[in-house]
Amino acid sequence: MRTIQKIHKAEYRPIDDLITYSPMPTGNLQMIDPFLFLNHHGPQTYGPNNNGLPFGPHPHRGMETVTFILQGEIAHKDSGGHQSVIHSGGVQWMTAGSGLIHAEISPEDFKKFGGDLEILQLWINLPEKLKMTPPKYKGLQEDQIPKIALDEGKVSAQVISGNFEGTEGAFDTLTDIHLATIFFKETGKLHLPVPKDHNIFFYVAKGELIVNGKSAKALHLLEFDNDDENIEIDAIAESTLIFGHAPAFNEPVVSRGPFVMNSMDEINQAYDDFQTGKMGSWNE
Repeated sequence: MRTIQKIHKAEYRPIDDLITYSPMPTGNLQMIDPFLFLNHHGPQTYGPNNNGLPFGPHPHRGMETVTFILQGEIAHKDSGGHQSVIHSGGVQWMTAGSGLIHAEISPEDFKKFGGDLEILQLWINLPEKLKMTPPKYKGLQEDQIPKIALDEGKVSAQVISGNFEGTEGAFDTLTDIHLATIFFKETGKLHLPVPKDHNIFFYVAKGELIVNGKSAKALHLLEFDNDDENIEIDAIAESTLIFGHAPAFNEPVVSRGPFVMNSMDEINQAYDDFQTGKMGSWNE
């Protein structure tokens, strides 16, 4: 079985009134190449007449964002002309590439009436050759994403990208990124074979799992060695796992704010391009 190098507890980093946990980056873990960053917002319940999500217009370049809407809903708008409202169970995939401005806020109905909210956002790096690829966005509702049942229905997996148990993911990707949201009922079991040369992203959003003999509780991220292909999972409680794997890019990573490039010169150019309007303009 693949060796677990370390289990990292997510740090509590609230944003205004939004409950937020972040397991990466922290002082102990910068990234798991090519997975860069994860914020876990909620779970929490908003009352009526709330301010909703605080992520107004901001730019990105050089990376991709994958947003998992476990509960609630999110309104997306960007300078490339894309707009959507994605509800519980849906996923958004945005390729920032050469740069764009986007906002992720709560729809007016959610702000007026309130409701449950739990959203995770994962940043994935782009290799140097794709940093300046044209931006794109795709948002899918739950019923547009393949879901498969395993272990006599005790385990189900929403296949987001790549391939999972022979099922192709809903999103076509620029790089070899495999992502799934996996839901376990208590006592559910799952065997996951992963190529040894792929790095693993493994975040327990809810519940408790026994992973290769070790306990992994909610709000913990597991860091694995690349010494074996096999992962064995037993669910101690009803659990939700964000699972991914991909080959490492093995390139320099320079990150400043919303930009992820290969050098500081490229970061400075990104800020200059944003300030001079080369990432598009914003119209409310």
